[in-house]
Parts: sequence; C-alpha cells; structure tokens
Amino acid sequence: MSVTKNNRGRSFNIVLCLMVMMTMVTSFTMSPSTSQSTSTCLEMIRTKGLERTVDSATPEEGGMTLLVKAGPSTDGTSLPVGDCPFAHSIRLVLEEKGLKYQVQPCSPDTKPEWLVDYYEGKLPALRHRKECYVESSVIMEYLEFFFSSDSYPSLKPPKKCNGEDVLDGFFPAVAQYLKDTSGDGAGEEDEKLQNLRDKLQGIEDHLAGIDGSFLCGDDFSLLDCRLVPQLYHLYVASQEFKGDIPNWKEDYPSLQTYYESCTSRPSFQATLYPEETIIWGWSQARS
Repeated sequence: MSVTKNNRGRSFNIVLCLMVMMTMVTSFTMSPSTSQSTSTCLEMIRTKGLERTVDSATPEEGGMTLLVKAGPSTDGTSLPVGDCPFAHSIRLVLEEKGLKYQVQPCSPDTKPEWLVDYYEGKLPALRHRKECYVESSVIMEYLEFFFSSDSYPSLKPPKKCNGEDVLDGFFPAVAQYLKDTSGDGAGEEDEKLQNLRDKLQGIEDHLAGIDGSFLCGDDFSLLDCRLVPQLYHLYVASQEFKGDIPNWKEDYPSLQTYYESCTSRPSFQATLYPEETIIWGWSQARS
C-alpha cells in the first residue's frame, strides 16, 4: 500500500465526515443496531460503509451496480431505465471515466430487500462490491475522489469556476414550472415561469461570459454532468406540456449551443433514454 493511497483514504474520511451530517448511507456489512449505536463522526462513517482506514486499500474498479428508478414496462416483464435526472448524472460520470458498471432498474415492488431495510429504498444507489452509497452528490464525489488518475479523467471543477452558483435552485424551478397545471397557457404571466426564466438567464449569462464550451471552460466537469440531464427534462417536457415555452433557440442562444455540445458527447448518447420516458414521468408528477 503506497502512502498516496493511505492519504487518499484518510482524506476521503475527512470529506465524508463533513458530508455525513447532510446525507446518511448504510453499509451492507453492518446491522441496524450497530448503526444506531454509533456516537462519533468517525464511527458513523464506519457503520455507514464509508470508512477507509490507513491500512485499507483504495477502492478498485469493477463490481459496480447502479440501481435506478425504472421506467414503464413495454412488454409487462422487463424494466427499462426510468427518467431520474440524478441517476442520469451518475451514469454520465461513470461513462466519462470509462468505468465498467451495470444498471439495475427498480420498481417499488422490485427493490432488493437490503436496499429497503438499510437504505430506506432510496434511489439512485451505487453498490460497489460490499458497500453501497445513496444520494447522487455523494456518489458522484465518491467516483471522482477514488477514480481520478492517469487511467480515469478528472471531472473536478476548477476552484475559479463559479458554475456551482448558477445551478443553485435550478432544478426546483424546473420542477415547480412543469408540475404546475394551473399555469398551462398562462404565458409570461406565470410566476413560476418567471422564476425559471431568472435561473435560465443566470446560466445564459454565465455561459456567454466564459471561454470554452462548458460551465467551467474547455473541460467537461461534474457540474455539466449535473446540469445536462436537467436540461434534457426541461427541453422535452416544456414542448410537451408548456407549448415550447421557454424557447431556448430564441431566448437563450448560449444555452442552446451548450446543450447541443453536451448532448452530442458519447457519454450522453450512451445513457440517453427516450423522450417518451420523460413525458411519462412528468405526466405522473402533474396528475
């Protein structure tokens, strides 16, 4: 075991010690009673499957299964990938890094018992060998931390990039707008549309003011992995339910160019699910 690997494991413990107050995940190998008996932050991390001791090995590639929300079955038996944009973000990270993984779509009735018992049935969930992680932000940071080297391209945004700021509150604004059936046909008078436009304009201004094709410049990053699936939802659902309002090509040209650049990447094409799946998902949310 090299000192570098020891330091990486120890550093990740510190990072997740801070994150554990925000997100809780549980280890396959620990019982609920053991989990509940912990008191210190380090103990919580250990019982949640995130402990990396100085003597432990850095996680290795292989044995990854991403459990995701299933879409509507077309044949009554098989379950396709559903419309979750957060699961899509994780898949983009996996594809960009060239990691091997399997996707396991789950309906409420087909979730594994261990997922329900130890993780409250939360999706998406990444099972990596004998451990599991939930919450898309934690999973993406996990993949970035342990799989960034000469073999795996780094997707970490540079510190000088303020792309994180323009994403703040974006998807909640998208969801509020698309779910609101009372605003259908209201046009520019719709308050939720105006809130969404404010968010879109922030992204538009950011993209127009930087050099490069992506949120942080020339390099595709974790921030792009987050944003693009959300834009895909808005692009499809706004045409289906909102009369193509807002119109990106007319109102947000930099955003339109950005969207085309991102969706043409091999990682997006490899993880693309049908537009009908998005329409199905938002139809349920609007009912």
